[in-house]
Amino acid sequence: MDDKIKNYIYSQMVPIPSGIEHIRDYRDEQKWISSDSKMSMPGLKGNLKEIKREIKIKPFLLARYPVTKGFYNLITDKVLETIEMDAKPMINLSWYDAISFCNLLSKECGLNECYSFDHIDSEIICDWNTNGYRLPTDAEWQYACKSDTTGYRYGEINKIAWYCENSEGTAHEVGKKEPNRYGLYDMLGNVWEWCWDLYDEKTYGTYRIFRGGSWAESARGCGATCRRRGHPSFCIDDLGFRLAKSI
Repeated sequence: MDDKIKNYIYSQMVPIPSGIEHIRDYRDEQKWISSDSKMSMPGLKGNLKEIKREIKIKPFLLARYPVTKGFYNLITDKVLETIEMDAKPMINLSWYDAISFCNLLSKECGLNECYSFDHIDSEIICDWNTNGYRLPTDAEWQYACKSDTTGYRYGEINKIAWYCENSEGTAHEVGKKEPNRYGLYDMLGNVWEWCWDLYDEKTYGTYRIFRGGSWAESARGCGATCRRRGHPSFCIDDLGFRLAKSI
């Protein structure tokens, strides 16, 4: 890969400091409700079981923007001019597509791939200690999104996010709204973003978490603690992903 492209990729990665993140879920007997019950089932919090987890976050890198169509096509099709031509988020990608792209990018950059397939247990394995690109974990995503803020959003929604009331029914070029304190753009709204984690293996099997809300989502769905789920083969026109990297 051309050094200019490698430098471009690395320039997009923002260092995220270490810290502690608290993940909170509310659950009934059949399903997870939300990371914030007040957002999804007002008035029913007393009927749900609260699950709390405290997770230590190691320093890591997270991309400034979701993966764009231009960048995706540059890596997959080697079309150099596309990197500046299409700055809208890459969409209609499954979780499998996202981790495959991470491995391809790692290989193209001369790094070790994070993901491998366990043929015995038919599972995807992530090597957290390798130097390749990967998806953020659920906790990493939430921690980076909050960026030392404590509210449901890191700013006023119309200033930071494309959502159903201002998107005009479509995704927009990345970086056109205000970033959070870490310098990350479009963490809320524009497109949902795949994370590594299983949603709830006992209830939903292989379903994976995605975060952040989208251009089609209402305001209450665009928050730091709101999560959704999808089968790893699921893809739709408001779901993309963002690169992470261990350091």
